[in-house]
Amino acid sequence: MLEVEGLRKHFVTRKGFPKPRTVTVRAVEDVSFRIHEGEAFGLVGESGCGKSTAARALLRLIEPDAGRVTWRGEDVIAARGEHLKTLRRRMQIVFQDPYSSLDPRQSVGSALVEPMRVHGIAEGKEARRRAAALLEEVGLPPAALDRFPHEFSGGQRQRIGIARALTVEPELIVADEPVSALDVSVQAQVLLLLKELRQRRGLAFLFVSHDLSVIRWFCDRVAVMYLGRIVEEGPSSRVLADPMHPYARMLRDASPVPDPSRRAALPRILGEIPSAANPPPGCPFHPRCAQAMPACATTLPRWTSAPGEGQGGVACHLHG
Repeated sequence: MLEVEGLRKHFVTRKGFPKPRTVTVRAVEDVSFRIHEGEAFGLVGESGCGKSTAARALLRLIEPDAGRVTWRGEDVIAARGEHLKTLRRRMQIVFQDPYSSLDPRQSVGSALVEPMRVHGIAEGKEARRRAAALLEEVGLPPAALDRFPHEFSGGQRQRIGIARALTVEPELIVADEPVSALDVSVQAQVLLLLKELRQRRGLAFLFVSHDLSVIRWFCDRVAVMYLGRIVEEGPSSRVLADPMHPYARMLRDASPVPDPSRRAALPRILGEIPSAANPPPGCPFHPRCAQAMPACATTLPRWTSAPGEGQGGVACHLHG
């Protein structure tokens, strides 16, 4: 369904006072993955590793600097005008912050009807009827059409954001940390809703999150990102149960287990994530890795397939 190859996005900015200097932030570097029909694919990693930037770049909400994004054989990066508009209808996004992703001056009905009108799906009473049905599908009353975002809680606003994404009948939903800004009890409700929509509509998902428990529950496959690069990828059951990369293993070990009988001190991940404006040479994780070898400091590890068919792979000198 979707294939991403060698995606790259750098941001150029100026920092410093009184003599500012030009700095290049390497947010996404050579990211590649595939999403199949009806599949939930997760992107996981620490804050600032480039997950959200990669997701937005493949949708061209921000323009990538290099790489190839293919939707059912069609080049998304090269698309222009009506062709791009058609492709964007197939791929929609649910943003992280439900408080800033909705226009406070636009009613819920207007927010849902506008995409239908823009894409020529429906107008007038028919569009409003469809919008009311979508609100009911995400667990809100049709009367919400005439209300404004400030009248709803965070969980309700996120349901409106999900309904807005569904207005153009997409095949892929990019969920960019869709529950991280919500209370824990509300998170569960929204996740259950997304899973029901996936099953009912046959949707595929690119699910961006830093929460391994959410990824484990929702996603079929997962890619672990570190400093703009994917360091491991494979089925969620394999990557989160028996990770091959030291960073993926440390993430797994630092995730609390909801079992009082297994309570233990959580291990610390050593050091701080380096700046994307000045990444270390070689393997980007080697300054924090307890298993680093001399080659890790000088040579970028090549991608190695994991044992077994369909088990993904890892970029690590330990498995090279």
